[in-house]
Amino acid sequence: MPVLIHADKPICESLIIVQYIDAVWTNGPTLLPSDPYDRAIALFWAAYIDDKWFPSVIGIARGQLEGKAKEAVIEQISAGLVLLEEAFEKCSKGKGFFSGEKIGYLDIVLGSFLGWISMTEKMIGTKLIDEAKTPCLVGWAERFCADNAVKEVMPEIEKLEEFAKLLQAMYRARPKPKL
Repeated sequence: MPVLIHADKPICESLIIVQYIDAVWTNGPTLLPSDPYDRAIALFWAAYIDDKWFPSVIGIARGQLEGKAKEAVIEQISAGLVLLEEAFEKCSKGKGFFSGEKIGYLDIVLGSFLGWISMTEKMIGTKLIDEAKTPCLVGWAERFCADNAVKEVMPEIEKLEEFAKLLQAMYRARPKPKL
């Protein structure tokens, strides 16, 4: 769990930290939309990504799923990306990012998972962010990763893959619950 220490006070959880940064450091560009409705929509999709969609990606990374269960989770991930494609089309209003012309809150939320998505694609041998199903997200991901601020902090896929293998070994080593 990430923690930001500011003024000797801890702020926990990624989404809350980004909202806090947006509220405290007001001398730069804002991350959340200023319009209350657009802000609510961004917060909704951020919660969806963090609470509903990304746990499926982690399920694949843990390597605990096989056969039909694995196929079902891959389909769930893909269906979620199709929903996010639709959200992008509405939120971006034809611009390059969820927030319009510049990277904003929702871009950061989904963008922080792009390394995991790439690593998962490599592990399962299937494109998840796919030109045929999610062309807007393909373009968005390219623009997001090309941004100078993002390039510096994107994790290396190989390191995520090593971490995923450690997770897999850890989960395989855990005792199975008795039914």
